[in-house]
Amino acid sequence: MELSERKIKILNIAVEEFIKDSSPITSGSVKDSTALDVSTATLRQELNALEAMGFLKQLHTSGGRIPTAQGYRFYVENLLKNIKATSGELEEVRKLIENRTQSLNDIVAGIAKIISKATNYPTVVLVNGIENLVLQEFKIIPLLGDKVMVLIGTNYGYITNTMDISASAENCNDASNYLTKYFKGETMGFMMENIKSLKSGMSGEISAFQSVVDNIVLGLTKLNKQKLLNVQAEGMVDLVDKEKIEEAKKVLKTLNDEDELIEVLDGDEKEISAVVAEDDEQKCSVVKAPIIVGGNKVASIGVFGPQKMDYMGIASALKVLVDELNKKKGE
Repeated sequence: MELSERKIKILNIAVEEFIKDSSPITSGSVKDSTALDVSTATLRQELNALEAMGFLKQLHTSGGRIPTAQGYRFYVENLLKNIKATSGELEEVRKLIENRTQSLNDIVAGIAKIISKATNYPTVVLVNGIENLVLQEFKIIPLLGDKVMVLIGTNYGYITNTMDISASAENCNDASNYLTKYFKGETMGFMMENIKSLKSGMSGEISAFQSVVDNIVLGLTKLNKQKLLNVQAEGMVDLVDKEKIEEAKKVLKTLNDEDELIEVLDGDEKEISAVVAEDDEQKCSVVKAPIIVGGNKVASIGVFGPQKMDYMGIASALKVLVDELNKKKGE
């Protein structure tokens, strides 16, 4: 639906003002918030037109208007077209991703916590592209009781896994060197696809520690099918304070449903996007962003909230995060 430039500006102001203070929109409040050189009567006509087009609705005949789900969606779609990151925000992100010796779990939890703190909304990170992580090194360490610890260094931190493997320290060291030598710089998916053919041509080199390699590959195959999900719900406290309890319940219900979280975040988006809750639904809104490595999505970040949430602030924070992660991890 085509809107004039003036209607777009009025709608943007109406949505932003309602998000800020929850006050219904009137021609007077819009005039106070805009530099448009038009009369209050003209603004009233524009608001009437926006209501007729479905972008605003009136709760009471004599009262002001509030945005509809359609109004929020139009606002968000236009906002995301021009979202820009500012260099001074989210310094904690830079510090976190500079430290590549941390575990992937810790980094994921840290990212979710930083965004939740920056936006004051609950945040979820889903790692749904482990096969796209770039391998940097392997460390296989024998433990007591016929177990080994496998540390896999990737461009997004270490993946750690304890496996039931009986092996000497020498065989663990040889297997570590072998896997690092042949798969450093390759993706996890590439290793899983090519290790069998590589082994068949090198049986002499790896015969002494082949059982270690075989068990590691089996363990990684299982790991590759898993989705790493981290939920940071600190923002729920602020959400309950500033929103109606029923709206906060919708968000909490979603955060407690792992299957729904995965369904919402496990898409193929390549840019920051948003899903706005419908007026009559029991679901919440979400602003989400992908983390892309080498053209492939490794993870998704979602910030969850009510229909009336700070889309601009959230999108800006995600833009800073995504740009910083992609820049550092692409080096």
